Amino acid sequence: MPTELQPDPVHACGVSIASLVRQYDRPGPRYTSYPTAVEFNDHFDEAAYRGRLQAAAATDDPLSLYVHLPFCEERCSYCGCAVIATRRREVAAKYLGYLEKELALLAGALGGRRHLAQMHWGGGTPTYLTVDQLRWLHAAVERHFRLQPEAECAVEIDPRVTTGEQIRALRDLGFNRLSMGVQDFACDVQAAIGRRQSENQTRGLFAFARHVGFASINVDLVYGLPRQGIPSFTRTLESVVSLRPDRIAVYSYAHVPWLRPSQKAIHVSDLPTPVQKIELIGAAIETFLDAGYVAIGMDHFALPDDDLAIAARERRLHRNFMGYTTKPAADVLGVGVSSIGDVRGAFAQNVKKLPHYYEALDAGRFPIERGYALSVDDMIRRHVISELMCNFHVDRSRVEQLFAVDFDTYFAAELEQLAAPGGPAADGLLEITPDALTVTPRGRLFVRTICMQFDQYLAAHRGRSVFSRTV
Repeated sequence: MPTELQPDPVHACGVSIASLVRQYDRPGPRYTSYPTAVEFNDHFDEAAYRGRLQAAAATDDPLSLYVHLPFCEERCSYCGCAVIATRRREVAAKYLGYLEKELALLAGALGGRRHLAQMHWGGGTPTYLTVDQLRWLHAAVERHFRLQPEAECAVEIDPRVTTGEQIRALRDLGFNRLSMGVQDFACDVQAAIGRRQSENQTRGLFAFARHVGFASINVDLVYGLPRQGIPSFTRTLESVVSLRPDRIAVYSYAHVPWLRPSQKAIHVSDLPTPVQKIELIGAAIETFLDAGYVAIGMDHFALPDDDLAIAARERRLHRNFMGYTTKPAADVLGVGVSSIGDVRGAFAQNVKKLPHYYEALDAGRFPIERGYALSVDDMIRRHVISELMCNFHVDRSRVEQLFAVDFDTYFAAELEQLAAPGGPAADGLLEITPDALTVTPRGRLFVRTICMQFDQYLAAHRGRSVFSRTV
């Protein structure tokens, strides 16, 4: 049964989906952060980070911790993550020792502030580590920080290299959320992206994770991959639904070969067109909604009784570098190469190369390569963009209360553009009322483009290859 988000040739406000794609498909940020990572610079250095940590130590609020484990046995051609592909397992053992050095530095800088409300292990492939290494790393975290009893502890796994023993060990360590990469079960798609993963293999690991007590499992899919088509992708969608994961993420493939050279192996002629991509996400939306899932944020779905679904209904969903969450922390710590922290109004990113990471820690320095200290204007715009991305709704009075500004005056130019003929409001993508801005169901497909109206930095990048396309 078609839904409001189904991209068939129906019209909203007299505008077809194909016309909207032509109008709104452009390069733009995903808004994992605002300002985005392209604004990070080396003016924010190790000394600046220490200053932010010192300010963070003055409170006792719970923290979030992201641990980056970059190793994979091989790199998938579509991958946009910070990955180190190697089969030399000894590199992981050395890396773990340096992770503890960084954890110890952080704990020292934060004084008594050690409680974690959220921990996420990502990569790369965290299950590249052996069972003993997984246990060692968890113990290292607990030597320096204290996980709250109700903490959200999540880990990403690759079913191709993950064993039942590793799954059981992760559950025994207290991990309560599992994120399982699938992308697409179609063999020709897998061949095009260099990722061979059988459906039976995935189903077996999923069933075992349930057996050992993982009550919350997320499955990751990607749409817009080479050779994807509606018939085969629909089969993948139906197969995933039959597993009944608690959450499903359907990410848009970002083709950025100028940033990720491995993507040069993908033939552009194999990629779906923007309209075909809309058809793919439309099939996902229809399949998941018909199966009883609730649409969450930009590209997520959850069962109605899941924490994310409840938070979305109550418009209290949040987003950080680890994804959507119901457990917002005032400060997010990132450890490991390339990881990003968000501490006291500043982003801080670690170096990306292992030798530089080791060199800094051997010298007793935080391995900061670059970052960004937010201005008051950044914080106001960050709030608006985050509310749009998470809850599809901006309460004008809330912005005014938080930042002591008059919303209509502060965003006069943006509101004019949004309401102009041919703009998001006129095209039925956004409702503008005296109380709020609300993204419509169809507008959710174009929420990145709507958010771009509030981005003060985009003009400086016009004409440059910086971002993936928004559709």
